[in-house]
Amino acid sequence: MGKRDTIEIEKSFLENPEVIEHYSLLQEIGVFSYIDSLNKEMRNYENLLSGALDIFNRTSIDEIMDATVWQITDRCLPSFIAFLWKPVQGRDDITVRGYRNYKPVDLKLDVQSITGFESFFQKHSKPISFDLLAFEMKDNDAIRPFYELAPEIVIPIIGPFGLYGLILVGRKILAEDYLQSELLFLQQLMSFVTQAIKNHLHYERSLRDVKTGLFNHGFFMTRLGEELARARREKYSSSVIVIDVDKFKDFNDTFGHLAGDRVLECLAVAIKQSVRTGDVPSRFGGEEFTVLLPNTAKDVAFTVAERLRCNVAAMTVPWEPPLPQVTISLGVHSFSQGKELTAEEIIAHADEALYLSKERGRNRTTLWGSGVLFRIEHKMEQQKT
Repeated sequence: MGKRDTIEIEKSFLENPEVIEHYSLLQEIGVFSYIDSLNKEMRNYENLLSGALDIFNRTSIDEIMDATVWQITDRCLPSFIAFLWKPVQGRDDITVRGYRNYKPVDLKLDVQSITGFESFFQKHSKPISFDLLAFEMKDNDAIRPFYELAPEIVIPIIGPFGLYGLILVGRKILAEDYLQSELLFLQQLMSFVTQAIKNHLHYERSLRDVKTGLFNHGFFMTRLGEELARARREKYSSSVIVIDVDKFKDFNDTFGHLAGDRVLECLAVAIKQSVRTGDVPSRFGGEEFTVLLPNTAKDVAFTVAERLRCNVAAMTVPWEPPLPQVTISLGVHSFSQGKELTAEEIIAHADEALYLSKERGRNRTTLWGSGVLFRIEHKMEQQKT
């Protein structure tokens, strides 16, 4: 039933002759007050559902958080809102995002993990006051970083894989206690927000490599196919970088597979920090990685690859005993509308350039171009004879 239908029904009721005749009696026994309260409750639910729809229509976790902040701030005026969530399943690393007055801010919240809250919120899955949480977890070190921030309400994001994150809501700006209706609104809204965040995290995690947090091979190939079609249609160049860790087997054989895993994790961080927003870094398999550079010509792609190579060479991997320097070899292939290539052929060309980087001494970048395939085939013929 729409708002206009509700208004028409109410108007029809008030114009009923019997209602007019007994108006004083109905007013005395509270019928009209009850109707007003029902109308107010209905408006609240309409606003809640409108806000929930807005949140569910958002396409990124940042947009979900922005929409949530607007909904809460418009209703309650909290002093701050903070989101803490695990971007990668199976790892303790968390991302923190804070807001004051609708805008993102640095809340100086030094929290490295939310694992310490896992068992508590498995038993108490609803929003809880911070005072009660602090009392219940007074002997748990996980709560200590929250004392200085002192939120009013803590809301867990619970999913099939445990605790995904926390939402912290500060005290009201006007220093009033939250009304019961406001607490109910927060609880109802957060049921939508947590579901939207869980849906997004599930989707993101389906696209990600568990060990490194980079995109997985399947997602990379899908994006490469899309970019190949777009580059042909809009007549621009894009590029692919293929990356391989030099002598990676030595890390596993000498220091163990856990050390090798740490190398891959640190390398993934270096890759993410070296590429640009809009690029698509992925783990291709084993110690091989790929990066799709949309709308990027080969000279810029070479610059990106070299920046990445230098950043990795300067990288320190924390381990005992200390690990040797990690280096990578890279192959770059640029493609445009000029030549009809498949996604697999593009990867093969970048891989051929990577082969030359290995052949030339490792820790270098090679652009695929005219003459490269000939030199590879010539080298293979030499090895046969």
